[in-house]
Amino acid sequence: MTADRGGATDLRNLRDLREEYETAGLSESEADDDPVRMFDRWMGEALAAGAAHANAMVLASADHRGRPSARAVLLKEYDAAGFVFYTNLESRKAGELGPGEWAALCFVWMELHRSVRIEGTAQPVSDRQADRYFASRPRPAQLAAAASPQSRVVADREELENLAAEAERRFADRPVPRPPHWGGLRVVPQRFEFWQGRSHRLHDRIAYLPAGPPGAWRKERLAP
Repeated sequence: MTADRGGATDLRNLRDLREEYETAGLSESEADDDPVRMFDRWMGEALAAGAAHANAMVLASADHRGRPSARAVLLKEYDAAGFVFYTNLESRKAGELGPGEWAALCFVWMELHRSVRIEGTAQPVSDRQADRYFASRPRPAQLAAAASPQSRVVADREELENLAAEAERRFADRPVPRPPHWGGLRVVPQRFEFWQGRSHRLHDRIAYLPAGPPGAWRKERLAP
């Protein structure tokens, strides 16, 4: 991209970026009746295909005025109860995702021309679950969690490195405990959408919505 004399960006290169998605389709009969099992199948295929950062997802939330924000986080656990990521509980995202608040997740696996969207409500994981995951993290990541005042203003890089050095001194001779301000959030799914790229932009989209008793879902095909 280049800028013209008036400072505007020349978008011709972006407009010319195109790729035909010559991939197998997704029919209603091929889609599992359980969206979590369907997600598990696609996650396994993304990992087998070597998809870059297959567990990376965009997490969207909104503040009390409805203003949205989004960021990339890593999925660390999932099952029928929901999709779990870990974070500083004093961060902006955690502040916007109190119990019962709505969140949206989006996975993109371009190697397979696939995307999965999940919408649901946020719930904190138990202290026991957070402790177990924190203990499994590499020590440098534990120290970073103890040191970083996530989402708060710091003067410069030096301040951040000083905070990390202080945490390393503090826990030099002992394990790093999980900080009280660090934990996990679970997105309890209320809606799924599985997107499979197809040729000529006639993509396949299968949505799952709750149907009747807990754990029951209905499938709908959406126009691309």
